[in-house]
Amino acid sequence: MLKKYLFIGLILALAACSLPGGEAAPPAPLPPLNESTASEAGPANPTLPPVASDEGLHLWVDPANGNDSNSGTESTSALQTLDAAWRMIPLGKTLTAPLTIHILPGTLSAEQMPNYWESRYGTPAARITILAENGPGTVTLTGGINMFDVHHLTLQGLHIIPEPAGDVFHCELCQHVSVRDSLLDGRDGAHETVKVNQSEYIYLINNDISGAGDNAIDFVAVQNGSISGNRISNAGDWCAYVKGGSAYISVEKNEIFNCGTGGFTAGQGTGFQFMTPPWLQYEAYDIRVVNNIIHDTEGAGLGVNGGYNILMAYNTLYRVGSRSHVIEVVFGLRSCDGQPGDGGRERCQQYLDLGGWGTTAVDDGTNAVQIGNKNVYIFNNIVYNPAGFRSEYQHFAIYGPRSNPGFAALPVAVSDENLVIRGNIIWNGNAGMPLGIEGEDGCQPGNLTCNGGQLIAENAINTFEPTLADPANGDYTPSGSWSYPASVIPGFSWELPGLPQGTIENMVLADFFDQPRVEGGPPGAVK
Repeated sequence: MLKKYLFIGLILALAACSLPGGEAAPPAPLPPLNESTASEAGPANPTLPPVASDEGLHLWVDPANGNDSNSGTESTSALQTLDAAWRMIPLGKTLTAPLTIHILPGTLSAEQMPNYWESRYGTPAARITILAENGPGTVTLTGGINMFDVHHLTLQGLHIIPEPAGDVFHCELCQHVSVRDSLLDGRDGAHETVKVNQSEYIYLINNDISGAGDNAIDFVAVQNGSISGNRISNAGDWCAYVKGGSAYISVEKNEIFNCGTGGFTAGQGTGFQFMTPPWLQYEAYDIRVVNNIIHDTEGAGLGVNGGYNILMAYNTLYRVGSRSHVIEVVFGLRSCDGQPGDGGRERCQQYLDLGGWGTTAVDDGTNAVQIGNKNVYIFNNIVYNPAGFRSEYQHFAIYGPRSNPGFAALPVAVSDENLVIRGNIIWNGNAGMPLGIEGEDGCQPGNLTCNGGQLIAENAINTFEPTLADPANGDYTPSGSWSYPASVIPGFSWELPGLPQGTIENMVLADFFDQPRVEGGPPGAVK
């Protein structure tokens, strides 16, 4: 026991003792209303956090042979539970040396895991890493992870499969947290497999994420990060969306499939009080959705619901949109959730005073504020619905203007302002399939960037059937020789004073397999 307590003392000595007497840090508040929170914000694809370091401190957990009375400092004196290792990290104090928790092969039950992962503070130079020592698939956690106010932490190579089935990973008010090379499986019993809210610099890299009644991935008010190289599947609602003022996020090289309402959406609908300043107007800002393979979705494979500067380029969509349409550019929604007197509803008025778009009215299902889109670029994608599979009604859903009664700051919302859809190959149904801009929909003749003539002229819509190697068995490589209408993607402008500028250049120089591509090269995720 003496050795164990000496190690705890070493960790405490290496931590900045900012709180007296070892007290827990108070929950981090939402950003103050009179200050900008944009100082750390940056482009959509910042440097990814490193994997585990050989330097610093090390703890060992051995589910099969460990003992929580051990020191945990060597594999031969390993702890038995992850909970014991987590409790050795000082609560509410900032580490000054990296700390790695190595888990040896085995299974950890929910009782052997932390019940609430709270207020552990790594730094860029003193990151906290929890990893499967013998590689992915050797460690299974059978409890979900509920994390709050944690900084600079990586989970690596873990299988997280709650028993009974349920939500897998939730992170609130987190900063610089990554999950990589892991399996997160809600086994169809999760409400949401991965939920992250009011957080910054979040990375989901090379994971298998599945099994939710609603969404496999749900980001609310998340700024900066990446969803890259994952398999995202088997959700009753969307496979994934980022909303609520989420910004500067790259969504690249994922396989997204077997979901209900849709594949991936930038934006959606949010309770106003759950957003964070200064990202209080659009649902999503500077989201880059490129080189993804999206297949077998009942709803649209790709969508934008209240977005600003959204790029959706070089994706391959296969068997998508059976319940309605294949791609949508529609409105986000903004409500003030709950009932009068509920905690947090006061933020709705505070955010209105800051220039946010929303309401203080109690949501009745009809009075939400409509959030439009500006600068949505949909370029060089392949949408291929083979014979026997087609969207139910039309190719696109692009909504016409909608009014916001009583909201003078945004009296009319528009879904198609500077919407550009160009260089795409769409094979879906027959020549009689409507575009989806008929009647009072968007992209009417007066819209110079998106209208019926432009859509027909600048895209190949049911003019030839693309040939892919073996999409039914997962090979989406183009085969044969066929022409294509791919286009060079222009850059964005940034016209939002008070918000940090997002990515302006829209070059996509590699494909799904990291093979180089040239600007204006063949459409689709695989060249």
